[in-house]
Amino acid sequence: MLLLNRMTAVSVFAVTTTLFSSWAYAAIALDRTRIIMDAENRSVSLQITNENNQLPYLAQGWIEDQQNNKIKGPLTVLPPVQRIEAGDKSQIKVQSLPGVDLLAQDKETLFYFNLREIPPRSDKPNTLQIALQTRIKLFWRPTALKLSSADYNNPVQQKVTLTRIGDKYRINNPTGYYITFVEASDRQGGKPISAFKPTMIAPKENQMMDIPAGTMGRSPVLKYVNDFGGRSLLVFQCGATTCEVIPGAGKG
Repeated sequence: MLLLNRMTAVSVFAVTTTLFSSWAYAAIALDRTRIIMDAENRSVSLQITNENNQLPYLAQGWIEDQQNNKIKGPLTVLPPVQRIEAGDKSQIKVQSLPGVDLLAQDKETLFYFNLREIPPRSDKPNTLQIALQTRIKLFWRPTALKLSSADYNNPVQQKVTLTRIGDKYRINNPTGYYITFVEASDRQGGKPISAFKPTMIAPKENQMMDIPAGTMGRSPVLKYVNDFGGRSLLVFQCGATTCEVIPGAGKG
């Protein structure tokens, strides 16, 4: 009887979790999926919207470092908390502080921008309330790495190479930028390789891929997230041990 009660409790919990997940959604929406902050811009403004047309919400913002620690500098969020009326829009600003000049000047620095929504207190008894949170990457970009419109036509990500080591490829990122790869295939127009796991390569670092090199073929393709949150292609041509990007092959 005791075993039956435990199993029943687990089943009820699972059903409740499933139902809860189906209707829980964020009321406070952000206008982007990543933030690029150039050094010469001392602040960047983001638009936030209360998509609940009936209730006001509080929006709380803060910055975390790469170790997920909440920080007070060299970047801060203004205002840290604000009220947004039902259906209204507002702005929240990421502001740099004097200590920002101490960040690396030859590569990007990664932070995380957090935005938490706080619902109004319910006047109904036994009501479960949750505070949903959005967390996106924030890249602080030094002046030496600022990109022009011409640079976007000839993406710096094209400098990425693949090196075959045994039965795996190592992704080499010689640039000063973080590059997030979200998809891989064995040729341009080919089906995504399901075993590939999205990965972010830090500036001037490398990382082994988690899929066999044979799966990638002789003309592997990697898809990465560009500055605007879109997806761009890198089409490679492989030699004996090294694969290099074919310039412009991923356009169109």
